[in-house]
Amino acid sequence: MALEHAILVSLAERWASGYDLTRRFDKSIGHFWRASHQQIYKVLGRMETGGLVASTAVPQEGRPDKKIYVITDEGRDALREWSREPSPIETARSDFAVKLRGLPFGDRDAILADIARRADAHRERLAFYRADAARTFPDVAALDEGQRAQYAVLRGGILLEEAGLAWCEEVAELLGSRQAAGSRQARPAEAARPAEAARPAEAAEGGATGGGSAAP
Repeated sequence: MALEHAILVSLAERWASGYDLTRRFDKSIGHFWRASHQQIYKVLGRMETGGLVASTAVPQEGRPDKKIYVITDEGRDALREWSREPSPIETARSDFAVKLRGLPFGDRDAILADIARRADAHRERLAFYRADAARTFPDVAALDEGQRAQYAVLRGGILLEEAGLAWCEEVAELLGSRQAAGSRQARPAEAARPAEAARPAEAAEGGATGGGSAAP
């Protein structure tokens, strides 16, 4: 996938200024497709030249005009065509796994400490994702198809963090490290979902995946 496709998806959900897009990447899309602000602005210009997006200048008092970007019909066609392509299976590359494989030849204490740090990081992200799910998607049954797609991405992030944490805890137990295992009781509880109407996708824009909720 190219950065262009991530931008097209975001603009298909809702128009945005360049600044709005950078915020969406910081808070949501960036959890599963990272890009710097400079990259986003550079690619936006290229996409506008190519006819995938169009912009309108909006005057601002005492400030330069703000450019608002929208996806064009050509951009929607490109997005639809890309969606028909089979998605490649991502190849896992893990610096940590190689260190773990080489544990007998390295600094055992440092590697055990690394396991503990990774477990804590997984716990922190897992708590964040679960809180975002409870806040942004309180009633899954009430979601429309677009919101369900966003929720599915968020669930993917939750499951990945659960798996990552479980692996760290299992490795710690295999190696006999209480420090690395941490407290299993510290694992965040699954957030309850109150039975109330879910917010529209654009209202959830401040979240962490899709158009507005969190994901890896």
